[in-house]
Amino acid sequence: MNAMLETPELPAVFDGVKLAAVAAVLYVIVRCLNLKSPTAPPDLYFQDSGLSRFLLKSCPLLTKEYIPPLIWGKSGHMQTALYGKMGRVRSPHPYGHRKFITMSDGATSTFDLFEPLAEHCVGDDVTMVICPGIANHSEKQYIRTFVDYAQKNGYRCAVLNHLGALPNIELTSPRMFTYGCTWEFGAMVNYIKKAYPFTQLVVVGFSLGGNIVCKYLGEIQANQERVLCCVSVCQGYSALRAQETFMQWDQCRRFYNFLMADNMKKIILSHRQALFGDHVKKPQSLEDSDLSRLYTATSLMQIDDNVMRKFHGYTSLKEYYEEESCMRYLHRIYVPLMLVNAADDPLVHESLLTIPKSLSEKRENVMFVLPLHGGHLGFFEGSVLFPEPLTWMDKLVVEYANAICQWERSKLQCSDTEQVEAELE
Repeated sequence: MNAMLETPELPAVFDGVKLAAVAAVLYVIVRCLNLKSPTAPPDLYFQDSGLSRFLLKSCPLLTKEYIPPLIWGKSGHMQTALYGKMGRVRSPHPYGHRKFITMSDGATSTFDLFEPLAEHCVGDDVTMVICPGIANHSEKQYIRTFVDYAQKNGYRCAVLNHLGALPNIELTSPRMFTYGCTWEFGAMVNYIKKAYPFTQLVVVGFSLGGNIVCKYLGEIQANQERVLCCVSVCQGYSALRAQETFMQWDQCRRFYNFLMADNMKKIILSHRQALFGDHVKKPQSLEDSDLSRLYTATSLMQIDDNVMRKFHGYTSLKEYYEEESCMRYLHRIYVPLMLVNAADDPLVHESLLTIPKSLSEKRENVMFVLPLHGGHLGFFEGSVLFPEPLTWMDKLVVEYANAICQWERSKLQCSDTEQVEAELE
């Protein structure tokens, strides 16, 4: 009799369990996709100066709310995954010419050159010299999208192909790209300066490329000649400080580390004969046993320690990371410098962001831009689900470059006016 009385209550219990399960799933989705996070303009760190006031007036994206796609765009992991897997949506195919440069050690460096498709906003000849992210090249979709947009805004573009990154270009010396080697980028810049003696340069680096371009500018003062400005997007500033965070599971960095290491292993092994062959004159510190350790490596640090540092003769991983990081060169950059990171970048730990913040507090030429969202080289925009082909990052870099060109033009006009007035007196 009691069992008969309790039976009608069972469906209500089951409905409660279903409701709890649905609520739990929704809670996980909201947390994982960070749906409760607000949208806001990026945080800006800079010194009050004539240049910074001009930039705030001339670059609306610096003060405008960045709105990522509603459903997934507030998740740094989703932004990063979409960039890593797909690059960009409906990516264009800009037409360029591939250039080859023979380096002093016999290595063959390549870069792709794209001519402007419109007149520049100030009518000048300006070339963007671009350094992509780790193991990337001019054929990557995010690079193609950015180059196409820059061309349509009147910029010539030169894009470095990292040594060993292009699958159809063989290595001609026992060396490939490393975290901070600036040789190939410097060779490309010198080529552009000689081929276009009246062009001015906008230096752009993405992720690892950001480290390389900042290190290049700070190494020698002459490297900043004819450079209008520099933009670095999503770099980590210090490999030595980043290595500890890359071994942590916080924000799944250890997993990303494994994925990037696996990709690096494939690239290195694809050049196995050029790097480890019997006929190759390898660096003295590079041994056959290093190849065996490469197969079992599960992190970038293991690969760097066993292989990459030895290309340049570093005696330890600590020395390699200290020498190859741009952090010790940033204070030597005197041209306008914009550093961009996303607060939700799963690859760049928040502790590393103290480096650009501190720099922007000391140097008038530096502006640090930190949007809440964007992930690692994502920065997709869109209304609900589907992203736009052009990203916030693409538009910001070109907008900043346009503003710097206008700033330089206005300074030149003021100088000419003062000179005329002085002659009249």
